[in-house]
Amino acid sequence: MGLRERKKLEMRQRLADVAAQLFMDRGYDAVAMSDVARAAGVADQTVYNYFPTKPNLVLDRADDMLERSRRAVLERDPDTTPAEALSTQVHGDIDHFAARDAVFARGEFPAQSVVSDSLRRYALEFRYDQAGAIAAAIGQTDPDVPALVARAHASALTTVMQAVTDRIGAAILSGADLAATARELHVDADVALTDASDTFRSTTARFSEPA
Repeated sequence: MGLRERKKLEMRQRLADVAAQLFMDRGYDAVAMSDVARAAGVADQTVYNYFPTKPNLVLDRADDMLERSRRAVLERDPDTTPAEALSTQVHGDIDHFAARDAVFARGEFPAQSVVSDSLRRYALEFRYDQAGAIAAAIGQTDPDVPALVARAHASALTTVMQAVTDRIGAAILSGADLAATARELHVDADVALTDASDTFRSTTARFSEPA
């Protein structure tokens, strides 16, 4: 990585950290993009150059997250269900947030999306788009499955993802032991994803049967 790219990454991380501190102190809804700029000692436009919208400050690289989930489902092995393909992503998210500083994490997405109505709406809009991307991938890998059924299955998977995020956020805000919460979430996520896998296999078997 060149010096220019490294400096851009450092600035991006600095702005995200400053924003998280402000969100922790004041709450997401009370902080403007200009507040982040002032606290970071940069021009307003600099913040917008890295984060075009305010929700991007807490749900950074949402497009990358959506693409990762889409590709995981699209490129999975034929004997792997969508839930199994997404399992690594779900458990990785649990471990990522469990390892965060508990105080600093109060200003990050899981916690702030619990307390902010506007950010909550953004989170649900993102999950809707994510479900659409996963459903489209299922449509390519399992063309016998009707689009409505694929969408319903994809929505169930994103519901699990959001439920995990909500549990992490609630644990951060309540001061609960994040490591213990993560252990419980790993077990619960396994149960939910296994159930989704069983359902998907049953569904695909039904629609692949000769008429």
